[in-house]
Amino acid sequence: MVIDEREYEINGVTYTVRSAEKSDAEQLSALRVRIDGETENMDREAGEAFIDPAGFARLIEEDGKAVNHLFLVAVARNQIVGYSRCAGSPLKRLRHKAEFGVGVLKDYWGCGIGRNLLARSIAWADENGIAKMTLQVLETNAAAIGLYEKLGFEVEGTLKNDKLLSDGKYYDTVLMGRWNG
Repeated sequence: MVIDEREYEINGVTYTVRSAEKSDAEQLSALRVRIDGETENMDREAGEAFIDPAGFARLIEEDGKAVNHLFLVAVARNQIVGYSRCAGSPLKRLRHKAEFGVGVLKDYWGCGIGRNLLARSIAWADENGIAKMTLQVLETNAAAIGLYEKLGFEVEGTLKNDKLLSDGKYYDTVLMGRWNG
């Protein structure tokens, strides 16, 4: 699905949130690797589960056609600095929900990019009959958990000792959901 572009200015940074386009594929491929290497909040380390530009182009094209998928990018200073994706299921029993994922360059944390990507995704879901949004977040990511709760998500469960981080310790993954049914 495709949404209209919207501009924001927060903390002196002006950026646009819009639907991803096939021409974004090369930037997204490099950006994902960079974001994965900047924080342990992501599931992957830098370069793991690499998606090349052709793979991103296919994903963007498929998401643009699917009524229960949404792929957004945040663009600042003519560069993609963040992205989010909602992916729904083709299965009839699961079609009512979509899973949300997000990544923002560390240099742009605190500019409301993650919040606005999520807010646009929630509005899209509400307008398109997506009754439930789900997401997963690392237990130590208190800022993200707080944001998700402010925007209507509730903790639905925990995957104990789910992630092994660089300190050699295991951490929980928090499962959250937002119901609009």
